[in-house]
Amino acid sequence: MNRREFLTVLAAANAAGLLLPGAGPARAEAAAQGAADAVYDAPAFGNVSLLHITDCHAQLKPIHFREPSVNLGIGVMAGRAPHLVGSRLLEHFKLATGSREAHAFTCLDFERLAGLYGKVGGFAHLATLVKRVRANRPGALLLDGGDTWQGSGTALWTQGQDMVEAAKLLGVDIMTLHWECTYGQERVQEIAEKDFAGHIEIVAQNIKTADFGDDVFKPYSLRTVNGVPVAVIGQAFPYTPIANPRYMVADWTFGIREEEMQATVDAARAAGAAVVVVLSHNGMDVDLKMASRVRGIDAILGGHTHDGMPAPSIVANPGGRTLVTNAGSNGKFLGVLDLQVTGGRIADFRYRLMPVFANLLPADPEMEALIARVRAPYETKLGEILAVTEGTLYRRGNFNGSFDQLILDALMAEKDAEIAFSPGFRWGTTLLPGQPITMENLLDQTAITYPYVTLTQMSGEQIKTVLEDVCDNLFNPDPYYQQGGDMVRVGGLSYACDPAAPAGRRIQDMTLNGKPLEASKTYKVAGWAPVAEEAKTAGGEPVWDLVARNLRARKTLAPPQLNLPTLKGVDGNPGLDA
Repeated sequence: MNRREFLTVLAAANAAGLLLPGAGPARAEAAAQGAADAVYDAPAFGNVSLLHITDCHAQLKPIHFREPSVNLGIGVMAGRAPHLVGSRLLEHFKLATGSREAHAFTCLDFERLAGLYGKVGGFAHLATLVKRVRANRPGALLLDGGDTWQGSGTALWTQGQDMVEAAKLLGVDIMTLHWECTYGQERVQEIAEKDFAGHIEIVAQNIKTADFGDDVFKPYSLRTVNGVPVAVIGQAFPYTPIANPRYMVADWTFGIREEEMQATVDAARAAGAAVVVVLSHNGMDVDLKMASRVRGIDAILGGHTHDGMPAPSIVANPGGRTLVTNAGSNGKFLGVLDLQVTGGRIADFRYRLMPVFANLLPADPEMEALIARVRAPYETKLGEILAVTEGTLYRRGNFNGSFDQLILDALMAEKDAEIAFSPGFRWGTTLLPGQPITMENLLDQTAITYPYVTLTQMSGEQIKTVLEDVCDNLFNPDPYYQQGGDMVRVGGLSYACDPAAPAGRRIQDMTLNGKPLEASKTYKVAGWAPVAEEAKTAGGEPVWDLVARNLRARKTLAPPQLNLPTLKGVDGNPGLDA
């Protein structure tokens, strides 16, 4: 440990109360190293190891990220992972209140614990952890669940090239897709065929050509790990052409494709695979249902819904059982699945989802140099201070977040709109009270390839239809009909929501300025991120320009007043933090 690394870990140990006043340098260094060892001691187990990251959303630098206080499960999904938040999550997974793990997995006491434990993620710190874990796991595969190339200004401006280089240096072996597709199918294929050739395989059993139904990518990759044949099947986000613009992947079709998944599992087994895992971007509820219906999958390493689950769910099915995991987001976690494979089958396993605390993991010098290089041309633009926030700004949560509210308020103010809609995206970093809001922070919430602002006349009936449709995507009792995002964020309009009500009757009591919304009356509605192709040429400005203009004029931002629906029928739901 060099001096800089020692001082970094020492600071973390001191913040955690591990050092006594007057402790000498030797004792201090031992305590600092002990703090890191206590979190990252991961004894090797078995003969096959799979490391898993997902939903990094292009976050190369350490960040703060607040987990949700609302993640409702409805019907059979109520009360089970991943629909647990706050103290109910800690109780379920037996995590101590106020601990590092409590801070990593919940939003409890967020501001205080963020100050105590520092930032999370950062590819330079993640690289150090990957090397540490791999050091005693020969042949371990590193799997990337997708949503890696999108979510930051530098990723947008380089068309994902910064993340492509970072993933190669990190040592990713296999990945699947979602937001990557919003750079267009040609860009994805260019990276697959050129940048990734000989380095990283893209797998996706559910992406087919629209004309003949041929595989666009390999359905699975068969690797040998310490003499054990391991098949990794790819499952890209099934609803990519619906949740994102269809024109960006005009020649590809997606879907859950459960029957094809079963056929792919059977083919992998027939090819000799002793272990079959699915690298999934379905979302955890979809993975749980798939695990109950498809035979022969040993584990599903999942993503998309950003659920950091400390332990797997074990799902019974006609063929045995399947482990289902989900590894959070923003480079905040590294999943480690160790398997003991004996006689051609899994005899035992160990699993850990390891939070990446930047204060406890020295930055990998080579990755740190790459990050500095790819950011250098953009540092001035990224660093522009737009305003200062007086409250915590975050996105994640089923119905709204304070950064979403900031965007809604800016849309209404700048477009003179009565109502505003903002997509229920789950990606986006967190700012603490007193921090400057930089252009980089704004792009962390808005950096997409279809960022256009819209202004539309909508009837009250149309507004209700939009809200009902999105609400059904979130709360449909059949996970296969869920699309995995959060509820569209709403500005100006008040409403009530009964998540367990039948489709078409979940949205109730809509009012604007205290008056009921009229079905036949038209209202001025601002929004952004339209998926229709004609929006490309309609002249809408990028949303980050509009919000930046609004913030520059305000200079200081008081905590936004969240526009949240009145919830019905969810009292006692463990996905709602009291």
